[in-house]
Amino acid sequence: MESSKATTAAPAVHEERGHIEEFVYDDAISRAFLLMTLVWGVVGMLVGVLIATQMVVPGLNLGLPFTSFGRLRPLHTNAVIFAFAGNAVFTAIYYSTQRLCKARMFSDILSRIHFWGWQAIIVAAAVTLPLGFTQGKEYAELEWPIDIAIAVVWVVFAINFFGTIATRRERHLYVALWFYIATIVTIAVLHIFNSLAVPAGSMTSYALYAGVQDALMQWWYGHNAVGFLLTTPFLGLMYYFLPKAAERPVFSYRLSIVHFWSLVFIYVWAGPHHLHYSAVPEWASTLGMIFSVMLWMPSWGGMINGLLTLRGAWNRVATDPVLKFFVVGITFYGMSTFEGPLLSVKSVNALGHYTDWIIAHVHAGALGWVGFTTFAMIYWLMPRLYQAPLWSMRLATTHFWVATIGLVLYIVPIYIAGLTQGLMWRALDDMGRLSYPDFVETVMALIPMYWVRVLGGTLYLAGALLAGVNLFKTWQSRPATYAEPIQRAAALAKTYAEPPPPRSRLEGLPVTGLAHKLDIWSQGAWHRRWERRPFRFTVYVVIAVVVASLFEIIPTFLIRSNVPTIASVRPYTPLEVAGRDVYRSEGCYNCHSQMVRPILAETKRYGEYSKPGEFVYDHPFQWGSRRIGPDLAREGGKQSSSWHVLHFENPRQITQNSIMPAYPWLLQDDLDFTAIPSHMRAMRTLGVPYDDAAIAGGIDAAKAQAKTIATQIVEQKGRPGLETKKVVALIAYLQRLGTDLFAPPPAAPAQTNPATAAVPGDSHS
Repeated sequence: MESSKATTAAPAVHEERGHIEEFVYDDAISRAFLLMTLVWGVVGMLVGVLIATQMVVPGLNLGLPFTSFGRLRPLHTNAVIFAFAGNAVFTAIYYSTQRLCKARMFSDILSRIHFWGWQAIIVAAAVTLPLGFTQGKEYAELEWPIDIAIAVVWVVFAINFFGTIATRRERHLYVALWFYIATIVTIAVLHIFNSLAVPAGSMTSYALYAGVQDALMQWWYGHNAVGFLLTTPFLGLMYYFLPKAAERPVFSYRLSIVHFWSLVFIYVWAGPHHLHYSAVPEWASTLGMIFSVMLWMPSWGGMINGLLTLRGAWNRVATDPVLKFFVVGITFYGMSTFEGPLLSVKSVNALGHYTDWIIAHVHAGALGWVGFTTFAMIYWLMPRLYQAPLWSMRLATTHFWVATIGLVLYIVPIYIAGLTQGLMWRALDDMGRLSYPDFVETVMALIPMYWVRVLGGTLYLAGALLAGVNLFKTWQSRPATYAEPIQRAAALAKTYAEPPPPRSRLEGLPVTGLAHKLDIWSQGAWHRRWERRPFRFTVYVVIAVVVASLFEIIPTFLIRSNVPTIASVRPYTPLEVAGRDVYRSEGCYNCHSQMVRPILAETKRYGEYSKPGEFVYDHPFQWGSRRIGPDLAREGGKQSSSWHVLHFENPRQITQNSIMPAYPWLLQDDLDFTAIPSHMRAMRTLGVPYDDAAIAGGIDAAKAQAKTIATQIVEQKGRPGLETKKVVALIAYLQRLGTDLFAPPPAAPAQTNPATAAVPGDSHS
């Protein structure tokens, strides 16, 4: 099973080999990544249970900024995606690559740098995200110094991986290695281009892109980060560990070829389906939908290949917890990859987007496909890496059932919650009015379902803890010194005689020449040649990814008609820049969207739908992907400044049944006015038209606007003494949202100076 020959019907070819070499595999690095997979999995799931409970008990953050939902939700997603799943991927790659290549990893030093560097990055994320240091982009929140560290560590990993392939003793690349190659090169491209930003401080930066362009880049990254960190490497994991556990060869070599190349090429096009009915150009979202629907076929090809690999081994599923986890994991892969294309269809997306349906879909994939596949691998590896029998098969089986029940209790009520939200938000009565005009009515309908989710998440976490117990007890049974069996394999010869091309199996039949060519092509000899040439194979993967990406990105950046400008839209004032920083620091985009879609119920609820030109100065965009609270795109001028103060101090003073946490620290913490000029300079680098005078006068202008708003609050019988506090900056930003569309265009260039612009919110004084 170590060789790709196990999955192909191609005839054996005699190959001259070099001398026999001896080597040992480095399993210590796999043990290290395996341990951290489980440690970070427990941490990520624990944070998930905490924030799920905060959804029904908002006071659970104890009034502290570090434990608020907006700051912990990115910590949860990063911990599960990059810490739990990331370490699982590295465990799989380091273990299987050595055996598939019949070679020790290229460099032990690079392996250790990779391990410790990745753990340091995770710790940095765990510290900075609760402190409010974030770029404000989902799945890409980490600030620029950490982004640079990620790129460096990833390059170290890539050198080690491709160095191992270069020194391999197995001629052909097995299918798992194809998926590892696609993961490594695509994640590098995604991370580098989506993370481009201009620093404005040691832990502050602004995205290179703005508005519509930033949204397209972010969901090009966001969708494909899921595709190439939570899908392709786990498919590689499946192709290696499932046949091992089942003791059966992969069902179909040809299906794996079709599965791989169609997935790699099609997946990259699908990102814009996250932006249906938004300010993104219609052609882009339509293209994303088309390729998303096409994606269903190769995805199910992988599921079928996985499940049919178990042919002849189904009787063992009843007794082997490893196969139990694999079967459920692959089944959830099939469910998720059917539901994803379904949600990309515009009419379905109109109902499901911004609702908990998306949350259920994501967790079905993350907990079902990624989680169960990871646990299958962990249980298979435990006795092999620790060279001791698994401590308790019964405990592993108990883990399976506890996790399965927890998963069902998590996703079923959240699917129901999502459908409930979508239907209640769009419901109109016989007079054409909103049936549920008060947003909190929908929130209250979901509370029982949220409680069931807490129970389900707790059970899933309990299952992970059971795996931890099994791991610890198995580790205790390890030998005093791990055995390192000596491996023997012949080095690859420098020259290789290509086998003769296959003959058509249709010879002698009355068919056309094209039929003969198609039959020869279908035998896959061309792909076997690619598998012998890893450099060429990697180049083809890069071409497939880059071509698809550029086809969407270039027109949006170069054709101005995709983002028509609006004369009345002007840059944010210095205080509003600071307020926007507070907004993203607190993670408000995790609960609120800033995108009114051209849907009747939404325009009735929120106002005029959003236009592309409104966001040209938004670095980064803040459209959000979920509405735990109402949309804020037209928030400006809806409420008085004193209303906002009460709302942040304790939302239940305004809305009795609100599940929004209180933000008392915003009324207590001083705003750093001195940082404003450097932030404006960074924005000017990105093309925002701040002149030298505006930047030089930024502090004074911000203080003047803050004093005006603080005076308004006092006049409205509100709290005094807030002119130096963060809350005033945040109010300035919120009072600005959505108002430019209805403002008169500037009469003269001098009036566009953001430092001297009229203060939004004067109408509330």
